[in-house]
Amino acid sequence: MERKAGLELFFTDTSGIGGKLKKYPEDFRVDEEIDLFDETEGEYTIAKVWARNRETNRLLKRMANELDIPRGDIAFAGTKDKRAITTQWMSFKVSKQKLEEMNIQDVEIKDMFTSHRSLQIGAHTRNSFEVLIRDMKVEKDKALERADRTGKEIKEKGGFPNWFGVQRFGTVRPVTHVVGKKITEGDFKGAVETYVADPQEGENEECYEARKFLEDTWNWEEALEKYPPVLTFEKRIIGHLKDDTEDYVGALKRLPHNLLMMFVHSYQSYLFNRMVSLRLKRDLPLNDALLGDVILPTDKKGLPNKNTKVEVGERNLTKASKMVRQGKAFVSAPLYGHKSELSKGEQGDIERKIIEEEDVEKDDFIIPEISSISSTGTKRSIFAPVKDFDWGLQSEALKLNFSLNKGTYATTLLREFMKHPPEKANLYS
Repeated sequence: MERKAGLELFFTDTSGIGGKLKKYPEDFRVDEEIDLFDETEGEYTIAKVWARNRETNRLLKRMANELDIPRGDIAFAGTKDKRAITTQWMSFKVSKQKLEEMNIQDVEIKDMFTSHRSLQIGAHTRNSFEVLIRDMKVEKDKALERADRTGKEIKEKGGFPNWFGVQRFGTVRPVTHVVGKKITEGDFKGAVETYVADPQEGENEECYEARKFLEDTWNWEEALEKYPPVLTFEKRIIGHLKDDTEDYVGALKRLPHNLLMMFVHSYQSYLFNRMVSLRLKRDLPLNDALLGDVILPTDKKGLPNKNTKVEVGERNLTKASKMVRQGKAFVSAPLYGHKSELSKGEQGDIERKIIEEEDVEKDDFIIPEISSISSTGTKRSIFAPVKDFDWGLQSEALKLNFSLNKGTYATTLLREFMKHPPEKANLYS
């Protein structure tokens, strides 16, 4: 599954402990950190939302129904994992009193205040995590010894690769980037069929059988009856195609805009993961600048500033290298879109190689049939610093605490400790 997502090797040379993540939702806790703006009188209520085992898109839909407001009247800073205990900031175009009256199981509203403006995606700065790894494949004393070596290696290197985690692509069915690629190719029929059908081992049996039925028959009307309620978005598509069997673009438009955008973003993420993997395979540093790299200086919050790109040449190589090593700048790779410019030097060669292997062009990310999901592209840092980092045993589990910049996936740090199978390190076989 990780290879399918472009995570083709490990960053650390230590042996792993195996184990399971999220055996219980309480095993994975994430708390969103945000620079809150001043409280003002306004039409928006800003609140911290505590949730247990709630997927963001489905939670937003449920809250909108409970509050009797359009889904678009709820905004959030960052998407969170479903199987977890999460706290995240959201804004609601309702009064504090109405929000207080909302009653949804395993959801709590905290720290409310009003504002004249809503939250924007990406408004948070960092996420703090508390994670338990259970069912480790080695004795707990050996697990702690291995964790010590892995943690110290990551601390010495200053961080780890800023890969997108497998949940970006679908934890059980890693297909969102495949759907995204088909959309960029203009193959909307293939995109729909991959999303609603394409049964894969490991998913819920009822879902698997429903997808298998559709893939075998393409009978939209009967499939609509067979698909379980949990496949909400798939049922929207199937319901549309039941009435108009050739309108694949229209069927896709029945999905929430942020989910449609996620398909395209997932494909860009897959390309990015492969670029970072290839840089590591070539034994090139992630936290030091090379000729031709494009670096992103940090902003006032210590985050990579995607609006300030500096190309590394002979004249500024020494300074750029020092800035990166001191954490004042980050080496970047593209989230490839129709306005993307590739790096030069060895990193540029890596980017061109992946793009050529994928047979993708910049203009593929201009999607006239659904113009709102066209993507200009951007840059993303290839290295992720980790702060407030510690670990230790808690009964029979390994407990880790750490803080990451927004957009960094905790699972890509945790996989360095787990390394399935537990004895395996370096390249996958």
